Amino acid sequence: MTATPLSDGVDMDTRARLFKIATIALIGHAALSAFSAFAFSTFLIPPFPAWLMTPTNQSVMRIGYTYGGQTTVVLGAIAGFAFLAACIGMSRTWKVFAVAFLLSLGSELLGTGTGLPFGVYKYTDQLGYKIAGLVPFNIPTSWFYMLVASLAMCGRFLPAKDDNASKWWWALVGGLVLTAWDVSMDPAMVKTTHWLWYVPDLSSKSAFIQFIGKPIFFGMPITNWLGWLLTGILVARAMLMLVPPTTWVTKTSRSHLPVYLYAVNGLLPLAICFAQDMVLAGVLGTVAMAIPLIAALRGARQRRTATQGLPSMTPASVSGR
Repeated sequence: MTATPLSDGVDMDTRARLFKIATIALIGHAALSAFSAFAFSTFLIPPFPAWLMTPTNQSVMRIGYTYGGQTTVVLGAIAGFAFLAACIGMSRTWKVFAVAFLLSLGSELLGTGTGLPFGVYKYTDQLGYKIAGLVPFNIPTSWFYMLVASLAMCGRFLPAKDDNASKWWWALVGGLVLTAWDVSMDPAMVKTTHWLWYVPDLSSKSAFIQFIGKPIFFGMPITNWLGWLLTGILVARAMLMLVPPTTWVTKTSRSHLPVYLYAVNGLLPLAICFAQDMVLAGVLGTVAMAIPLIAALRGARQRRTATQGLPSMTPASVSGR
């Protein structure tokens, strides 16, 4: 018997397979994130232990530095992509991915090339192949899946309306949820030399511009957060043109997978911050990420009641068919 497609063009068997792929990818993503968090908070803190300095272990460490971060991000992207495809269909998911990837890549290329809107920074070679020699491919990739997680979480506690004002409100909150992740991540990645910040000459600028433009928070300028928020809002708004708020609510938000995906990505930066003498960044990062996570968990109960009777596109509904 031929499987019957649902309204989004995905039959139940395909949906189940996509959810399975998303779950397996998330488990791999979480496992690598947890191992990286342990490594960077223990034996990868200089001075390195003697056992790590043997030729064999040095070779293993080089492989880990070369491919570990890339593999972790790719698995996160597969989890986010497969999950979204199961919820809204493959065609629309490819469009969402393309829009999120290209817009965030454009912002990162502008940032690394001109210093706007984030500040003056540069990526090292630890994150893999660089597009145009400036931005590692897994940077816009991570923007995609973290915004998928952020918008799905927004669907648990924001009103579901598809008017223009609501889409901008969702984009703002989604950008804030995304930026909360960077509170600890940027200090951690600077500490581990995944990217570098530079001190621009701001002597002729106003006191305010000097304040937000100099690297004052563990090597990171305040403009970085402002750039993250601006980029996050614009990319989220573009994603919401393709997938409006009511669709996020009815198709994605009742699944726990986006919440897990978002939370897992805090493991590495928070571990580095707490282990490598950046406690303030760790505390602020924990609070920043905890706020949307708690809001998503608390709001899920109210959202279940509000959407009772609507079709649920979640792993639970597939496995129980």
